[in-house]
Amino acid sequence: MGESERGESAPRRRVSYWCANGHESRPSFALDAEEPEHWDCPRCGFPAGRNEQSPPAPPRNEPYKTHLAYVKERRSDADGEAILQEALAKLRKQREGDF
Repeated sequence: MGESERGESAPRRRVSYWCANGHESRPSFALDAEEPEHWDCPRCGFPAGRNEQSPPAPPRNEPYKTHLAYVKERRSDADGEAILQEALAKLRKQREGDF
């Protein structure tokens, strides 16, 4: 379908957005459309805002944590040692029952 078959397009305006890397994006919006506060930069993917001097901060990437790292956040070394001793005692008791 060509443009002539679709009719007139809505009047548009371009709005500038800047990301933390200094990239400018200029998406176009219909005149009566509300402009979003943030826009994703098509070059780097960082959030971009309307204020060139104060763009939104890039998102923080948290490093991947292993299951052990999460456990260590919740338990102290003393807790871990107590749980280990309890589990070993349980295994030893089971083993004695097998003989």
